[in-house]
Amino acid sequence: MADAAEIQGPSASPARRRLRRAGALLAGAPLLAGLLQLTAAEPAQAAPADSVSVALDSLTPSAPTEDDTLTVSGTVINNGRQPVTGAHVGLRVGPLLNTRSAIDGIAQHPDDLRAGTGDELGGKYTEKFGKLVPGVAEHFSISVPVDELDLGKDGVYSFGVSVSGKTSARPWDQMLGIERTFLPWQSSEADTKSRTTFMWPLISSVHMTARTGAGERQTPVFQDDELAKEIAPGGRLAQMMDLGRDLDVTWVIDPDLLAAVDAMANGYRVQQPDGTSKAGSRENQDVAKQWLAGLQKAVTGKEVVALPFADPDLASLAHTGTSVTGSLSHLKDATDVAALTVKTVLHVTPTTDFAWPVEGAVDPSIIKVATSAGADRVIASSDSLRESAGLSYTPSAARPIGGGTTAVVADARMSTAFEGDLTKADTSTLAVQQFLAQSLEANVQKDEQRSFVVAPQRTPTASQAQAMATALKALQDGNWSQPETLTGAANAKPDPDATTRIPSTSAYPSSLRKRELPRSAFEQIAETQDKLDNFQVILTDQSRVVTPFGRAINRGMSTSWRGQAAKADGFRADVLSYLGNLGGQVKLIDKSETKLSGRSATIPVTVQNNLVQPVGHLYLRLSSTQPTRLKIGGKAYDEQPVEVSGGHSQSVKFTTSANANGRATVLAQLYTEDGQEYGDPVSFDVKVTEVTPTVMLVIGGGVLLLVLAGFRMYTQRKRAAARQAGQEGPDEAEADAGDKSGNPDDAGDRLPEESGSPAGAAGPDQPGDPAPDTAPESADPSGTGERVDR
Repeated sequence: MADAAEIQGPSASPARRRLRRAGALLAGAPLLAGLLQLTAAEPAQAAPADSVSVALDSLTPSAPTEDDTLTVSGTVINNGRQPVTGAHVGLRVGPLLNTRSAIDGIAQHPDDLRAGTGDELGGKYTEKFGKLVPGVAEHFSISVPVDELDLGKDGVYSFGVSVSGKTSARPWDQMLGIERTFLPWQSSEADTKSRTTFMWPLISSVHMTARTGAGERQTPVFQDDELAKEIAPGGRLAQMMDLGRDLDVTWVIDPDLLAAVDAMANGYRVQQPDGTSKAGSRENQDVAKQWLAGLQKAVTGKEVVALPFADPDLASLAHTGTSVTGSLSHLKDATDVAALTVKTVLHVTPTTDFAWPVEGAVDPSIIKVATSAGADRVIASSDSLRESAGLSYTPSAARPIGGGTTAVVADARMSTAFEGDLTKADTSTLAVQQFLAQSLEANVQKDEQRSFVVAPQRTPTASQAQAMATALKALQDGNWSQPETLTGAANAKPDPDATTRIPSTSAYPSSLRKRELPRSAFEQIAETQDKLDNFQVILTDQSRVVTPFGRAINRGMSTSWRGQAAKADGFRADVLSYLGNLGGQVKLIDKSETKLSGRSATIPVTVQNNLVQPVGHLYLRLSSTQPTRLKIGGKAYDEQPVEVSGGHSQSVKFTTSANANGRATVLAQLYTEDGQEYGDPVSFDVKVTEVTPTVMLVIGGGVLLLVLAGFRMYTQRKRAAARQAGQEGPDEAEADAGDKSGNPDDAGDRLPEESGSPAGAAGPDQPGDPAPDTAPESADPSGTGERVDR
């Protein structure tokens, strides 16, 4: 047939051959499309193979030894549309992992079926299910003696729990799902144990405002009642305290949290949306007392590191705050008050020479700011100080970085193991196993003792704290690590080959920089400090204001504000507004127009103090804007010292002299002793009305006429009396005359000038002057047209 084909007619031309090939391609297109569709359909049919999920809820013990029995439990769920028959759950021991990055790879994709899974143990160490119905969770629990796992060399092994079965689309036994984790294996005590420091943070968000009650106790006002929920039984901070009690940890505490709980225990108020406040509950007071008592016992004998008060954002200070004058002084204040707060509340002396930037990210400016307040040890992340010498092992935490400063480098892998949502049992279990695996792998890298530091997230959730405690207990019971304090890690001998180079400012993570406090935040703080400085100088008890506002300023730059820009701005604005309101309680009372009926007079100006404490160190200056017409104390202005008791007003009198008739404007202003204006000025007009000679002549003439009229009346009465005496006889006339003219009680016989001062005449004090010290309610503005006589 081949031969017959070969001798058929003459050969086709090139054009004809191209035409036949094109036709063949067109004819084969439908067949090719069908093949492509068939190939594409393969994954669609294979989809059920990935549709069964495995959740590893428990693996105990987390780090088994030779005589242990490993128990694994969890759930499987058929997420496909078809039932799975002949299903069973089995255990798989994978290969020994020789690098920390290999652990990272499995942790990132724990359910990847394509990765190496190891052989299934099989036999009696499986759990069978006749059918896995779609959407229905099935629980499993498998126990196996550790010696059956056939583990060899010490180290970290990949460990998986798989589910296998059949589907109608694939009626043969196949692995449908897997959950991979890690099995740390240290069969006996390690020859060299690493030293592990676990920082246990007690940090919360800002809860207290700058507002306090007016009484002696100065009852603090809280923004809300959220702190009570955190310290109540079952709350986040309650669990942190309970769990940390039984662990070898270094407590890292924000003193502001202690101050807030202590304030709550002694009585507090909660701010309301309408601006008022209500008393906190007695129940919450009792909860606060119980939490503090429990914490005092928990930290006994443990190392306590106190962060600066309110945990200021060091990176924000370094990148934007230093451009605003005075910002660094607040960090120094926060550091100085930290030790006193912890010692007062917990009765322990804390360490205050550690600084902890956000997530351990550092650059030269952050190091400079962190050490400016006295800290000579900065907790940094190994993600920030990356090894550049190609070390095959993880070096110790301590790194001398110059200037007497030590960077204490926290291991990033172990520190971030407990992030994310750990509310589910399987995610929590995976986090615990990953942490232990990283710890063991770091230890076996080198036969030399090294110190590792774990710096978890600042505010772990309750579930994260529980996972941390589980992992730490397993680590402390294990055979390859021993606990160490943070101070011990900082003092450990540094590795000469470890990097000590601080990354440049440009290398600071942009994701963290976006969440920093803006420059406007530090400008608000600076404005608040200026007002506080101006206000406190007039107070007799400065601590009543300086302490609450100083701590509020510290809270305004707290790390906890990251990601809450609007809320943070509102807090700082409220502090500034409230301080301005308090300062406004010492003020001048408005005056209306004052009239001077003469060349000189005394003008009173009233200062009101609505604070509960006396104020002083103030001067009241009264200035004439037209000294050619009106002078104060013989010159353009005069000033007098002012002291006013709490809740009272004080009138200050100024002597004035007028040179011409007319209206002059007078300005009253309070000043502090250092010459700074205090409060708003008060201006009022003074109208001068001089008494002229013509008026004096008219008045004199009127007086003379009154005298003459009186004399005439007197002579007329004498004459009438004489006539009557002549008619009655000498004796009767004499007696009658004595009765009518000599009786001092006969008011009708008095002359007008004998009846005392005319009605309305002013005494030594001006009738318009208030008392020297009046109650607050009497300090009203002067009446319209107030008249001040000479």
